[in-house]
Amino acid sequence: MLSVVPDDDDARADVAAGLDEIVREGARRMLAAALEAEAAAVIEALADQVDEAGRRLVRRNGHARPRTVTTAAGEVEVSAPRVDDRRVDEATGEKQRFRSEILPPWCRRSPKVTEVLPLLYLHGMSSGDFAPALEGFFGSAAGLSASVVTRLTRQWQDEQRAFADRDLSGQDYVYVWADGSMSTSGSTRPGCACWCWSGSAPTDARS
Repeated sequence: MLSVVPDDDDARADVAAGLDEIVREGARRMLAAALEAEAAAVIEALADQVDEAGRRLVRRNGHARPRTVTTAAGEVEVSAPRVDDRRVDEATGEKQRFRSEILPPWCRRSPKVTEVLPLLYLHGMSSGDFAPALEGFFGSAAGLSASVVTRLTRQWQDEQRAFADRDLSGQDYVYVWADGSMSTSGSTRPGCACWCWSGSAPTDARS
């Protein structure tokens, strides 16, 4: 049975809001499933490690407290599976711990969100504008305060300085330049193209 949907701004807003919720819910379910599969795979791979009483050293231990992660799909709340890891490194005597590669304990933003922040800063967005500008997109301003962005800015600057100061004495690079031009003036024939290539290697005088 067909139904008539009013063609107005309120209806479009409801549909858009519903679509965003569907995307966020789908992202939450996929992340939860991936975390469950990761924990199950680790426990299965270490099933042969047992203590003197024959009990497994690595086993499930419920779920951690729910936490919110900012992703490209918006804020996603997830409760990661907990793993009771009682293994001890025989060489150092230190206790080993299971740590998720998908969602580490310190992670509050997905890598894609983390990558876009410095790009926005380089395009002129001030540290105080991140929260109001991105709150509507991600669903929250958590992790986007001016102090956080300022700290990230210092981190980006340190990374840039480390990149610029890295030692390249043991590396060989070849630089290649290409340029070209096309001329059609004064001729009824198809345009003629001219390409010029130039290269140099810093390890010798040839170019």
